[in-house]
Amino acid sequence: MKECDSPTFQLATEQFERAADALKLDPNLRERLRLPQRAVAVTIPTRMDNGNVQVFTGYRVQHDSALGPTKGGIRYHPDVTLGEVSALAMWMTWKCALVGLPYGGAKGGVKCNPQTMSRNELQRMTRRYTAEFVSVIGPDKDIPAPDVGTNAQTMAWMMDTYSQQRGYAIPGVVTGKPIVIGGSRGREEATGRGVVTVAIEALNMLKIPVKDTTVVVQGFGNVGFHTARTFHEKGAKVVAVSQSTGGIYNADGLDIHALMRHLAEGHSLATFPGATPVSNQELLEIACTILVPAALSEQITKKNARHIKCKIIAEAANGPTTLEADQVLEKNGTMVIPDILANSGGVIVSYFEWVQDVQKYFWEERDVRERLHHIMKSAFHRTVEFSRNNGVNMRMAALMRGIDTVAQAHLARGLYP
Repeated sequence: MKECDSPTFQLATEQFERAADALKLDPNLRERLRLPQRAVAVTIPTRMDNGNVQVFTGYRVQHDSALGPTKGGIRYHPDVTLGEVSALAMWMTWKCALVGLPYGGAKGGVKCNPQTMSRNELQRMTRRYTAEFVSVIGPDKDIPAPDVGTNAQTMAWMMDTYSQQRGYAIPGVVTGKPIVIGGSRGREEATGRGVVTVAIEALNMLKIPVKDTTVVVQGFGNVGFHTARTFHEKGAKVVAVSQSTGGIYNADGLDIHALMRHLAEGHSLATFPGATPVSNQELLEIACTILVPAALSEQITKKNARHIKCKIIAEAANGPTTLEADQVLEKNGTMVIPDILANSGGVIVSYFEWVQDVQKYFWEERDVRERLHHIMKSAFHRTVEFSRNNGVNMRMAALMRGIDTVAQAHLARGLYP
């Protein structure tokens, strides 16, 4: 599948191959799981505000559906490719299996720059994108959610477009929606809160008090903000955060609430009072207890891994660490909480939202947080136990557990015809 070739897809497939080797996975199952079950590319002609029509390219990849309907986000970004989307769909499969959700993995995206597009342009593009995939998505087939460059409003447009095609409201077709049309309380913060949950469990294992913890967060979007905010509220010291243009550092800690107000008022990150500007590369190498890569993939590489000075890496982004960097970090004794575990809070609460939509019964935010905490904590400790029992690192343990669960489902279901 040459169209899938990309560094991100190569990373995902190499991770899979190594885990499959360790599992001694049946060769027939290996062939079924290393490529997506379905990959669709479409063109999306969109009327721009100036009257011209611009044609975007969109994708939806469903990696595996052995455990149930596929699930995964939609990202709007200039660097979206079929290979990247296919890799993200694969990781979603292992992620859902690892934490015990009845889903397979999927992902979608549009190659565009949402920051240069108006609200009306984004709405027209989103609705056309959704219309192109009406036959392949649905609450019992494939359930999209927000990702990089998309949000609750994007999901509202998708839900409305799909519902208009079907003739009645179907809130369960997407998750991450506004609460007023079937969204779940606690969804927006879920990924960040989940990252903090497993990071604190790791701190407890290492006997490091939260109040003595320093945190660096690369990426200050939705996930990075909620991760930083939650750490800040729990008493940890967030000493550095960054956006795509660079970051800021204060050894005494940043007031995350004040920083958000600063940004909401239209000021830049670099002008936040009392902070020193740093580059994204410098930020990754700041000495700290916990480093949270919450931006894009392949940020920690063989080149910079030896300069990273933290005890724990909690991967809030998908695929932020290369295979070569993993080896360096393991040799240096850095504990890596892998992406398919650390950032699974988003899909867990998306599952809660889907359940609520299907049941037409909605939970209190306290219930969402408690159930999220329980699932994340349990998954973390099961992965640690597997790691210790099998003499593998945390990433390999998480991958092996996820892949084995999907493999068992395929063996139980058999091959049709």
